[in-house]
Amino acid sequence: MSGMDASTGNSTQVGNETVRTRMILTLTPNPSLDRTYEVPSLDRGEVIRATGDRMDPGGKGVNVSRAVAAAGAETLAVLPLGGAPGALVAQLLDEQGIKVAPVWVAGQTRSNIAVAEPDGTLTKINAAGPELTSTEAELLLSAVRERSTGADWIACCGSLPRGLAPSWYADLVARAHAAGARIALDTSGPALLAALAERPDVVKPNAEELAEAVGRPLTTVGDAVKAAEELRELGARAVLASLGADGQLLVDDSGTYFGSAPVDAVRSNVGAGDSSLAGFLIAGGTGPTALASAVAHGAAAVQLPGSAMPTPSDLAPDAVTVTSDVPLDRVLTEPAA
Repeated sequence: MSGMDASTGNSTQVGNETVRTRMILTLTPNPSLDRTYEVPSLDRGEVIRATGDRMDPGGKGVNVSRAVAAAGAETLAVLPLGGAPGALVAQLLDEQGIKVAPVWVAGQTRSNIAVAEPDGTLTKINAAGPELTSTEAELLLSAVRERSTGADWIACCGSLPRGLAPSWYADLVARAHAAGARIALDTSGPALLAALAERPDVVKPNAEELAEAVGRPLTTVGDAVKAAEELRELGARAVLASLGADGQLLVDDSGTYFGSAPVDAVRSNVGAGDSSLAGFLIAGGTGPTALASAVAHGAAAVQLPGSAMPTPSDLAPDAVTVTSDVPLDRVLTEPAA
């Protein structure tokens, strides 16, 4: 899990700055095959004719890899796959030009359904996924270790499948740090809290996950800042928090920053947070420049169908505003309970 020399890698344009990017390895412990239907309205008990549909490989880490690849940077997706759905996930990723390091497991990869309405309302049905054995869990850790040479970041994303204890991510972070790798962690609940003790380099909660982690509701941007600071006190080296329509917040060693961008119309927010994390990492993973990239990618993603990931032509970096003058009193559009 050694890091890559700073003199290598691809160059990516972020606003008016060119930053150096490197290979980003993603780990998705509970991937999925995702089908999204666009419908005029969701009426229970009725036959609904979809106006559009798409099928994508899913899971938060998979989406990060897809967003990294769409941005033109290098990525490798490590994930457990099983059965016909797992084979289709691997095929779809290959068709998108994404390198895959599968760990084949006995159970079948889960299939999820999302229904998107014109006003941006999204209804999701997520299956539980397979239960991993202790042997399969160890094979997954070994795959990350063996394939991460040359990776600048390891992005560990999503819920843990059945069979993996909440401490599993903490174990992975500890092993990665011992080998000199940087870890971005996007998970929630007990798995997030357990991993904080191992000091992940960045954690990426949304507002609800942030509220859950600190055990109280968040109604203002200032509440979110305080909660992010508490996660840093518990061990996170940086917190990148998605605040929905209000923007994104970054709290790290360089300071506290707030970023936002206008969105004409929300088409689907599936994978928007994952796209934001990808934008953050390909822009270096630290400071206001990386936050600006995260905001640009997230804003572009919500205007695309299903879980489509933005390409550079979809981005509007000049529309992004990042400031250290954080609007602490701003009431969140969607307060987090």
